Amino acid sequence: MDEKVTISSQYDNLPLTSSHWGTYRVETVAGKVTALHPFDADSDPSPIGSGIVDVLDAPSRIKMPMVRKSWLEHGPGAATDKRGQDPFIQMTWDEAEALVANELARVKNDFGNKAIFGGSYGWASAGRFHHAQSQLHRFLNCIGGYTRSVNTYSYAAAEVILPHVLGSFGSIMYGQTSLESVAASTELFISFGGFPARNCQIASGGTGDHSQVGLMEKARQRGAEFISISPIRSDMLARVDAEWLAARPGSDTAILLALAHCLLTEDLHDSEFLARYTNGFDVFADYVTGQGDGVPKSAEWAAPLSDIPADTIRSLARRMAASRTMLSVSWSLTRQDHGEQPYWAATALAAMLGQIGLPGGGIGFGYGATNSVGMHRQMLNFAALPQGKNAVDDFIPVARISEMLLNPETDFVYNGGRYTYPDIRLVYWAGGNPFHHHQDLQRLIEAWQKPETVIVHEWCWNTLAKHADIILPCTTHLERPDIMLNPRDPFIVMMEQVMPPVGDARNDYDIFANIAKHLGVEESFTEGRDMIAWQEWMYETSRGMAAEKGVTLPTLDSLKQTGWVKIEGPEKPHIMIGDFIDDPVANPLNTASGKIEIVSQTIAGFDKDMNIAPHPVWREPNEWLGNAGDAFPLHLISNQPHTKLHSQLDHGSHSRAGKINQREPVTMHPDNATARGLHDGDLVQVYNDRGICLAVLVISDDVRPDVVQMATGAWLDPMITADGKLLCKHGNPNVLTHDLGTSNMTQGPAAMSCLVEVQKYNDAAPPMTAFDPPDIIIR
Repeated sequence: MDEKVTISSQYDNLPLTSSHWGTYRVETVAGKVTALHPFDADSDPSPIGSGIVDVLDAPSRIKMPMVRKSWLEHGPGAATDKRGQDPFIQMTWDEAEALVANELARVKNDFGNKAIFGGSYGWASAGRFHHAQSQLHRFLNCIGGYTRSVNTYSYAAAEVILPHVLGSFGSIMYGQTSLESVAASTELFISFGGFPARNCQIASGGTGDHSQVGLMEKARQRGAEFISISPIRSDMLARVDAEWLAARPGSDTAILLALAHCLLTEDLHDSEFLARYTNGFDVFADYVTGQGDGVPKSAEWAAPLSDIPADTIRSLARRMAASRTMLSVSWSLTRQDHGEQPYWAATALAAMLGQIGLPGGGIGFGYGATNSVGMHRQMLNFAALPQGKNAVDDFIPVARISEMLLNPETDFVYNGGRYTYPDIRLVYWAGGNPFHHHQDLQRLIEAWQKPETVIVHEWCWNTLAKHADIILPCTTHLERPDIMLNPRDPFIVMMEQVMPPVGDARNDYDIFANIAKHLGVEESFTEGRDMIAWQEWMYETSRGMAAEKGVTLPTLDSLKQTGWVKIEGPEKPHIMIGDFIDDPVANPLNTASGKIEIVSQTIAGFDKDMNIAPHPVWREPNEWLGNAGDAFPLHLISNQPHTKLHSQLDHGSHSRAGKINQREPVTMHPDNATARGLHDGDLVQVYNDRGICLAVLVISDDVRPDVVQMATGAWLDPMITADGKLLCKHGNPNVLTHDLGTSNMTQGPAAMSCLVEVQKYNDAAPPMTAFDPPDIIIR
């Protein structure tokens, strides 16, 4: 263990809390939080976490249980088109708990547990115990189960394809070659989609030290060269002096195939590696050289698709073969039409280079996506709140929620199987915000009118809360004790309760325990433990799991005294699938062949209407600059914001400071602005057939021509235009993105495939209401 002798400051004795933006020392005055100060051990603290201070007890805070007026007066299913507009009636906890329990019992008895959707996707809490989805899923399993969702909005296509190609997804995604290894050994770092330093501020489950940016700078100082293939210059950390190849969005797979073609035709590939460690390369080689379809996937073929010159592609392939190369593909590549293909093609290309398993070489998935990816740490598992068994088999891919609600009892395909959408009568959501992360929000609003009841746990009046029927106000991480016990981070932190709950807010566990009492399942939910007893159980269980791996954690009493501890990393940086490379017979991958599957016989056996080839292929996106017409000639990149995590704390001070005249900025290339007569600071409308959002224009050559960039995360502020189209006054780009699955196989979100037009907004600017609470009736 590292001793607690790091950065000394005047705040060292203040209580600790952890969040997805890092760990902080909390300053309070008279029971109110006045400031969050950087954690002693954090070398690059994020300012985002401090954004919560001014909104803990703001008008946007939900302080009492609330019920939508029409639902309360007329019953489940009443006036669902008024969700988002109806006033709310303030209730007591006893009344609200009885309403929730009775409604769950009604739906269960009348329609069965499959009619309850408890997907509840999102990042809710860095504390290990107070993770809202874990609490919800345990509770719903205690009453007979629920329809669930699978995969993530972050990288759903990768979650489906990588198990076929490389084996266990979890061990790949969070067992990647350490950035310590990159810093020490990489000579050429090539990134498709960049290394967005803004995302290194965040880590699901919390973090103690933001180290990833520093390691990239260390690699550069040692002499590593960086190449960023992305439509946005700032997708790569500026301080590494990367060469920028401003590729056309959606062309990544074409470039990867052309690089493979050059390696193959110039005999720069590692035949011995391919023979020993991979399956099906000969079939893939025939496709790349055009033996199968008559189209060689050459640099000349890829150049007009990607806007990258053929000579540049060939030169890059030769540099890769001559260097210790780390090929990095961002999570964002999966969030486009056919998003499984760039991950598969990149894996095949890395295998051709023969450097997988070498220090600083091979492939990385999502470096820079969060502070956890490539973290130098012990590979430990920690205990989580047990979920119990879900008695309901029904599920949906996470990004197909609108399809499920709008088209119940219809069939869908996913990962080679055929399934049926259930008929959902009740949605229960705790943590996360679908009105942030889902696509085509006008379609989602229509779909959201289908359930008879929507129950939400929320602490502030965001769009999800305003579209609920019953709202149960929950606490923030500052209002309850917990432990940051993140298996993807080397720090363990005791999170102290630093203030009483605001209003009558309660933590999720106590909310569910009381509802469980109404339903007669209190004992199965609590097992006789309160939240402190559960936290003690989780920590002691985790101590035992760590001890089995030879790691000694301090006692809980000792941890309470010190406040935090850092687990020493292994002596050598971790190398992804290093054991397999050392001995592929003794340590086979969890794939059909036990090897890297460049060709998958499992996928080859899928029905033809799945339209998925058994190896990486080029598939033209449904929507991209390659088929753009005059109506919508610009490609919208809706990437992650640098002032918040998704939509969390959008109403906080740090996020609001990044807006321009209260609205989100949209960045456009000077050539495109000039052609439209637009000027820096103009209020513009970004639009297509799906919707409109307002934004303030920023003109910059940071984006390539014909691309506009607008971060996600603005709380939806809806207005319906005269022709019935959804307009977001605030700047939520998901009113524009299409709600189609990445493919019939992976069914992930494809927000990065989106065409728009931009023009000046000449009407009077409508007032911003995104952060205003709804009308509340106090009885």
